[in-house]
Amino acid sequence: MAQIKSLHAGQGRITCVSHGPSVVFTELSATYPLKLLSPKLAQDAVAIVYVLSYGGGLINGDHVKIDVNVKDGCKLVLLSQGSTKVFRTRPGDRPSTRLGQPTHTAPNVTTYVTEATVAPGSALFLLPDPVTCFRAAAYSQTQRITLSRDASLVLLDWVTSGRKSMGEEWVFSRYHSLNEVFLEGHCIARDIMLLEGPPQETAETAQSQGLSRTLQDRLKPYSCYATVILSGPLVQDVVAQLDKLYQSKTVFKTASPARMVWALSPISEGKGYILRAAGLETEDVRNWLRESLQGFEDIVGVDTYLKLFA
Repeated sequence: MAQIKSLHAGQGRITCVSHGPSVVFTELSATYPLKLLSPKLAQDAVAIVYVLSYGGGLINGDHVKIDVNVKDGCKLVLLSQGSTKVFRTRPGDRPSTRLGQPTHTAPNVTTYVTEATVAPGSALFLLPDPVTCFRAAAYSQTQRITLSRDASLVLLDWVTSGRKSMGEEWVFSRYHSLNEVFLEGHCIARDIMLLEGPPQETAETAQSQGLSRTLQDRLKPYSCYATVILSGPLVQDVVAQLDKLYQSKTVFKTASPARMVWALSPISEGKGYILRAAGLETEDVRNWLRESLQGFEDIVGVDTYLKLFA
């Protein structure tokens, strides 16, 4: 039996292999504040893992690192349960999260890194709920996926404006997201989003002088932005449907902004596609994604698809 390496705090490892018609995990392990759960499914060759955090969120200074290995013939769906909430720093850091902290990262920034390899004929559906940063929170996320020939990927990265019910809209300190996709050793996608507002006192001074260009000023009226990266043979039918719909779109000038706006673009000479969307409300984006990606229901199964965007 292969020896399982020890894990630092906030680290997780997922390795799945096909075993007849089923998918089994040769490793599914995590340490605080991370938790991994996998329910049993009726669908052949498909597995789900829920990536959760104790306490319902992360605080500034937490560092999470997940390594995923999807082996031949598997379809793995990675989900979360509710949005990934990022709280601002509060007195009394979790001492366990200091272990294994990246040395290049500021101590008050929450970091979340997912690295995955996907074998030939396999598929990874990385479809977490959106990130919601609370006031003054700082968050940095990296999702790096390495695909083998004939592997497939659906990667979702989305962020909300914050706790609108509490009057918090785009008032976090910093949100940085990097998505990289490699196919047979070649980078086919590198997408970066950086949202950074001025310090609170600077923003208040600028606003009082009529010079404000806060995040809210730049991003309104939309309160949720999403990016989907698609690649591989299993995404082609869904991409074809989206492209047909996109080509038939007609743009009209309107007095008020549309509830949803979106665009589809090929990348790396058709080796992948990037789908971008924005909505007035998070639920607008959630409902649109559920409808637009419904073709994957035939791949992951009806019961599994019902769990996506729930």
